[in-house]
Amino acid sequence: MDGPVPGRASAGVWAPAASSCSSAAPEGRMCVCPGPRRIGIPVRSSSLPLFSDAMPAPTQLFFPLIRNCELSRIYGTACYCHHKHLCCSPPYIPQSHPRYTPHPAYATFYRPKESWWQYTQGRRYASTPQKFYLTPPQVNSILKANEYSFKVPEFDGKNVSSVLGFDSNQLPANAPIEDRRSAATCLQTRGMLLGVFDGHAGCACSQAVSERLFYYIAVSLLPHETLLEIENAVESGRALLPILQWHKHPNDYFSKEASKLYFNSLRTYWQELIDLNTGESTDIDVKEALINAFKRLDNDISLEAQVGDPNSFLNYLVLRVAFSGATACVAHVDGVDLHVANTGDSRAMLGVQEEDGSWSAVTLSNDHNAQNEREVERLKLEHPKNEAKSVVKQDRLLGLLMPFRAFGDVKFKWSIDLQKRVIESGPDQLNDNEYTKFIPPNYYTPPYLTAEPEVTYHRLRPQDKFLVLATDGLWETMHRQDVVRIVGEYLTGMHHQQPIAVGGYKVTLGQMHGLLTERRAKMSSVFEDQNAATHLIRHAVGNNEFGAVDHERLSKMLSLPEELARMYRDDITIIVVQFNSHVVGAYQNQEQ
Repeated sequence: MDGPVPGRASAGVWAPAASSCSSAAPEGRMCVCPGPRRIGIPVRSSSLPLFSDAMPAPTQLFFPLIRNCELSRIYGTACYCHHKHLCCSPPYIPQSHPRYTPHPAYATFYRPKESWWQYTQGRRYASTPQKFYLTPPQVNSILKANEYSFKVPEFDGKNVSSVLGFDSNQLPANAPIEDRRSAATCLQTRGMLLGVFDGHAGCACSQAVSERLFYYIAVSLLPHETLLEIENAVESGRALLPILQWHKHPNDYFSKEASKLYFNSLRTYWQELIDLNTGESTDIDVKEALINAFKRLDNDISLEAQVGDPNSFLNYLVLRVAFSGATACVAHVDGVDLHVANTGDSRAMLGVQEEDGSWSAVTLSNDHNAQNEREVERLKLEHPKNEAKSVVKQDRLLGLLMPFRAFGDVKFKWSIDLQKRVIESGPDQLNDNEYTKFIPPNYYTPPYLTAEPEVTYHRLRPQDKFLVLATDGLWETMHRQDVVRIVGEYLTGMHHQQPIAVGGYKVTLGQMHGLLTERRAKMSSVFEDQNAATHLIRHAVGNNEFGAVDHERLSKMLSLPEELARMYRDDITIIVVQFNSHVVGAYQNQEQ
């Protein structure tokens, strides 16, 4: 990491910057369709032959059109959405599991009019089979478009920071991307907040949570006196104390139109904290503050949708936020105290360097899905025994939703009467939409979904070198040990040599020579990436069967139009936080 990538940092209690979510429907219409990540369509193989010789010639012809904006015209009639909003994306077919499977009664609403093969063959494009690849500069341009780096001053005015800095990046598969990221320094308390947010059914909920959650956490951590000072400043019209210093990429924005609504909800929260806390206790429990902030924000999202807003745009916005959903994985770092609050299936992974220079991964979060037996048991205990077979069905909540914890997703939280009342009193786009009117099967004792996080505490040690926060788009493509090894080798410039494993493949002498040559190139420590998250995405998308980046494969994957990209991977969002081992060691020595 030679230096930060140009970006911006802004301070304030609430700091709106740009426009609202780019997924908003045209002409003020609201889209609340299930969205590409929720469609249940049979999984297709991601094997490479699909991209090369086995690819139909018309498909190969599309690759040169990616950069000149002609794909939207070509694909415009290929997919179908039941209410035909232009903001709706075509079906997404993830490599592993779809986030949401529609009920069979409504499955016809989510099917494309014709298959991709039928579409391309029906047009009879005349072309000669040929291969198109992105050049290395084009690949780098795509990979680095959303990267951001920030180096933390060693002394921030309060204490010596245990964080050296962080790198973050995003690679979209959905259009627009449904993932979000946030990073900020707490100004009235100590520590840093970093988080990744994975949206489904659109980006509305993940956008709102990425803007608002850190404020709720920061307010929850404030002492009683500071809360009173802030409230008195609002009452008297004086300038407010800045709570957060944001570290944002220029593409990371705030919803300007909703800033007043969000501020009023936040103010109500800190007023309640003032009333509940008499100022007698000065100790702040970080774990309790994180849990309260997550739950309160989700409650406010639900309440805002129920109350509505006289402004038609805001009314659409709060409903879109509530009917879509988002998972969240947030880290709070203060000295040697690391707390990770996780809701959903994003992950936090700690990179530990062993004495021999090798790397090991320590998981600091648990996935909240059907693969977590404790989560399944929790859900069954929260509902009557006669629902034991229906509450988790086909590894999904009520047979529909993959994550068992999430913000928004009020269709899994509200009562049937409340859902009907909000839909009937809402805008026509909401009332006429079959998805919003659809009640999940076996829906008897809501809520079935919660946003309450599971909080993990870890005390940092000198051997703890970095933390990786990433949405499930990364973990679906890479093993945690590979993630930590790649980041560790990138940050240190040292490659722990191990025998080359070919995994049962028949390797020629020429191929082995190529692998050894590539290893030698790695040892030169000449990296084309100046950002650890970018380097990790390069491996996640371009790794071949031997674990090395294959430029041809990387080029093909990045050349895929969005309608095909969603078939092979999900949005990927990564934050790599690097720790200052010397500062962490000094903390330990002081306490001995």
